[in-house]
Amino acid sequence: MNDLKHKIDEAAAAIKAQTDLVPEVGIILGTGLGALTGDIEKTADIPYEQIPHFPAATAATHAGNLILGTLGGKPVVAMEGRLHLYEGYTLQQVTLPVRVMKALGAKSLVVSNACGCLNPEWERGDLIIIDDHINLMGDNPLIGPNDETLGPRFTDMAEPYYGKYIAAAEEIALEEGIRAHRGVYAAMTGPCLETRAEYRFLRTIGADAIGMSTVPEVIVAVHSGLKTFGVGILTDVCLPDALEPANIEEIIAVANTAEPKLTRLVERLIERM
Repeated sequence: MNDLKHKIDEAAAAIKAQTDLVPEVGIILGTGLGALTGDIEKTADIPYEQIPHFPAATAATHAGNLILGTLGGKPVVAMEGRLHLYEGYTLQQVTLPVRVMKALGAKSLVVSNACGCLNPEWERGDLIIIDDHINLMGDNPLIGPNDETLGPRFTDMAEPYYGKYIAAAEEIALEEGIRAHRGVYAAMTGPCLETRAEYRFLRTIGADAIGMSTVPEVIVAVHSGLKTFGVGILTDVCLPDALEPANIEEIIAVANTAEPKLTRLVERLIERM
C-alpha cells in the first residue's frame, strides 16, 4: 500500500521536474493511435524509461513517451503508447500511469484503443463510444491492500464511463459525420486472438467489441475519481461464422486510416470538458 503511494509520488516528482504544466485531462493512446500527440502543443516529451517505476512499452506502434502540453485549449498529459497485461506486467504496473496522471492534477481521463468488432451491424473503421465493459482478464488492478487516500476499498462501477462525455461525443460524431456507435467493450488478456467459440460467447453475453486493454485503466480511473471517456476504432470484424485469420499489419493500417476521425472527436470533446 505505502509502496504504491511511494511509486506514484516518485514518478510524479520526476515529471514535475521537467515541466510546470498541471494537466486537467489524461489521455491514453492505443494501437496505431499515436498521431494525436502531433496536435499537442508540447511542454515536455518524456520517455517512459526516464520516469521512475514506469515499465517500458513493448507493443507494436507504442512509442513509450509521456507527453505534456495543450490540446483543445486544455492542459493535458498523454501516454504515447500504453502497457498491457500480455507484455508480462502486473495490472498494478499497467495502471500506475493513470494514478500518476491523477497525482499530476488530472480530473478526467480519455482512453482510446483499437478493437475487434463483434456487432454484425457495425463496420471496420467505425468508432465505438464505450458505455460499459466486461472484465474477462481474470484479474483486477484493485486486488490487494487498499490505500484510502487513493480511492475506496469497494469501488462502485455503476457508471464507469461518464454519461455527459458520452452524450457530448455522440453529438460531436453527428456534427462531424463520423460513424460512431455506443456499445460494450470486453477485455481479455491476449496476446492470442479469440476462437470462433469465444467470439460466440462474447456476443451472447452482450459484448460489441473485444480488446486486450482499457478495462484495467478505467477501473483505476474510477477508483481514483477521474471522469472517464472510452473510445475505440473497430479494426477487424470478428464474426464467428465468417472468421478470417487476423492480419496485424492490416489491423494497424485500419487504425491509422481511421485515426483522423478519432482525433477530431477527442479534440472536440476535450474542448467541451
